[in-house]
Amino acid sequence: MDNSSIAKIFYEIAEILEIQNVEFKPRAYRKAAQAIESLGVNVKELRDKGRLKGIPGVGESIAKKIEELITTGRLKYYDELKKSLPIDFSSLENIEGLGPKKIALLYSKLGIKNAKDLEKAAKAGKIKSLAGFGVKTEKDIIENLGRNKEKRFLISVAMPIAENIIRRLKGSELVKAQFVGSLVRGKETIGDIDILALTKDEKATVNRFASLHEVKKVLVKGENKCSVVLNNDMRADLRVWPKNQYGSALNYFIGSKYHGIALRQIAMKKGMKLSEYGLFRGERVLASEREEDIYRLLGMDYIEPELRENHGEIDAAINHVLPKLVKLSDIRGDCQMHSAYSDGIHSVEEMAKKAKSLGYEYIAITDHGGNLKIANAMAYKSILERNKEIERISRNVGIKIISGIESNIDLKGNIDLTDKEAKEIDFVMASIHSGFKQPEDVQTKRILKAISNPHVNCIAHPTGRLLFGRRGYELDWDKIFKACKGNNVAIEINSQPDRLDINDEIAREAVKSGVKLMINTDAHTASQLEFMRYGVLQARRGWCEKKNVLNCLSYDDFIKEINRVQ
Repeated sequence: MDNSSIAKIFYEIAEILEIQNVEFKPRAYRKAAQAIESLGVNVKELRDKGRLKGIPGVGESIAKKIEELITTGRLKYYDELKKSLPIDFSSLENIEGLGPKKIALLYSKLGIKNAKDLEKAAKAGKIKSLAGFGVKTEKDIIENLGRNKEKRFLISVAMPIAENIIRRLKGSELVKAQFVGSLVRGKETIGDIDILALTKDEKATVNRFASLHEVKKVLVKGENKCSVVLNNDMRADLRVWPKNQYGSALNYFIGSKYHGIALRQIAMKKGMKLSEYGLFRGERVLASEREEDIYRLLGMDYIEPELRENHGEIDAAINHVLPKLVKLSDIRGDCQMHSAYSDGIHSVEEMAKKAKSLGYEYIAITDHGGNLKIANAMAYKSILERNKEIERISRNVGIKIISGIESNIDLKGNIDLTDKEAKEIDFVMASIHSGFKQPEDVQTKRILKAISNPHVNCIAHPTGRLLFGRRGYELDWDKIFKACKGNNVAIEINSQPDRLDINDEIAREAVKSGVKLMINTDAHTASQLEFMRYGVLQARRGWCEKKNVLNCLSYDDFIKEINRVQ
């Protein structure tokens, strides 16, 4: 049983326990699930080395459950819980607006166990009369059910699986393999995994793919193609392509559909034909082995995969004005993360050491402060204690550590930070944690007031969205961008895979407006610092260059920039 399967079971256990009003345990199972999901190695390897209890949030009880899952593929405790509450959480948990309490209410009042039951009840008008729902909620549920017909996965789930499949495909016959489609374009959610391979033995590579232990069912198996369903119900397709057509196949399968259509139209106007087999003039092959040659012969610069959405990249490539996209290696520091001083799992030292191993010059520890009890917010005394620890660890670990805080924006736009506390803090993230359903004008005024606060350096996860969980609130971005520029406040691209907030469209508008961005992980465990790559992909989709991102600056320049007064 792999990491994602174990994490999924623990998440479901947390949901059931929360519905049953069990205290403390739901949080413990979620912490363990979160840690397992973000591990860089298979949990079975840690079991074999006797290191299960070294996983953050995994104690004696949960370690035994992991052992049982790995050994038997089942968990008696989980099976018993499901019998007590026979709800198909996997079909309901991704529907926006449905949390554990509402799922429990739907079950107890209407006997709703799954998405099919929910759709039937919603269309029959039975949900709107329940407490806490209403006409609008019922309408939203019907709309969200329609969007969830195609099962999709977070990029953070799909990408490690794809990378692992490619690692395990490597044999003497394989020349190279890479994932394509929406995954290589950095889309937030992924429908399936597409892999393109170049090999000396097509049959051996196809057989190797079909026999991977991640495969639950083989759908189609041919000489140069294989389609399977993986253990987590994601579909994966392998295509083996010849070397002399690999570049044209790569271009075709990377997509997007509309980018490909635009390229083919340009080819036609030039008297050429473009397909997955090459760029042709009549019967003569002009280019097929290298993608770059296709773009060159079509009269344009090479276009990075993240930009291939037919959102203006074609004209930019023709006119040689494509952005030089920010890279993961450009990031000099991660400036939103949480330690055990608030709701993080690891200590300041553990976070610093992990950041140092990733090559960062600096980090900001931004534990929650003020009165946000749900996040175990720090009091003034804890801030002072943490600051002393930061100074010591910064010297010992050899990385610059900025004393930061994530401050809650209340319903009126005030930040939960006193002047006394602010004197002890060098960097302030401000963010909304409640009142998500306020109208656009109210939310905009709320954030504008926070931006005008002289202590605030950056607005964190600015729309409050959770992919598969909560739609982001609407904002007047023209006003927000103008205020940010006027107050020297940055906008965050939050790299948490279930947030990726702001989205690529807003990021691109921010770049056009000259607003500075920050790409941060909002890490709550040391391993989550590796989520930075998802934020960078989001930034690249938003046409961001290194110059647009504050934490691409050196430490000294970063400090000067956040202290600059307009």
